[in-house]
Amino acid sequence: MRFALLIVAVLSACGGPDAASLPPPEAVADAPYRVQVGDQLAIRLFLTPELNEDVTVRPDGRVTTQLAEAVQAAGQTPEQLAAALRAAYASELKDPRLTVAVSTYAPVRVYVAGEVASPGELLTQGPPPTLLQAVARAGGARITGDAHRVFIVRRTARGAPAIWRTRYADALAGRDAGADITLQNYDIVVVPKSGVAEVYAWVNQHIQQFVPVSWGFSYSLTPSISTLKR
Repeated sequence: MRFALLIVAVLSACGGPDAASLPPPEAVADAPYRVQVGDQLAIRLFLTPELNEDVTVRPDGRVTTQLAEAVQAAGQTPEQLAAALRAAYASELKDPRLTVAVSTYAPVRVYVAGEVASPGELLTQGPPPTLLQAVARAGGARITGDAHRVFIVRRTARGAPAIWRTRYADALAGRDAGADITLQNYDIVVVPKSGVAEVYAWVNQHIQQFVPVSWGFSYSLTPSISTLKR
């Protein structure tokens, strides 16, 4: 028993990953919308309206128009895509003034993992969910979850994954409304186990299965023979 308690103390002191190595909460800020696969785009030209058209972003992330083929759209803001199309149209038009607007948004996909009631994929039509909304739609954090260590795995502009620390506990407690940030498409919200839950799981796996410990008490309600004789 003393050995088990010593292990619990050591594991509790170890805690989780070094939070100081993660970017500050302000790094997870609302970003401009970026076109994604499945979006329907309205391309409008001011001087040549006969070239107006609606296109859908293909699974490979590109769009093809009457004057341009296979232009990268996914991952670009509408303004960036408009600039790319203007450059592509310049070989055919003298002054290609055009705009790009998203007329129909593809569903936003956000994933919630870890210590929540129903981990998995969340599909949202319209604006992306906030941090609190995503965890709530996943059934909420379990009692074994650590609200102070919730983090987000997000792809950068170059496609590399990055880990961002959140202030989920502050948002949940109502201490800071700004902590309830808006998520981005394909974000993965992870609610890790609390230190106590990790310690319990470790003790249960490595100690209790070999050295069962009884934490309860038993009572005998049957009177002894000597008492009956009296």
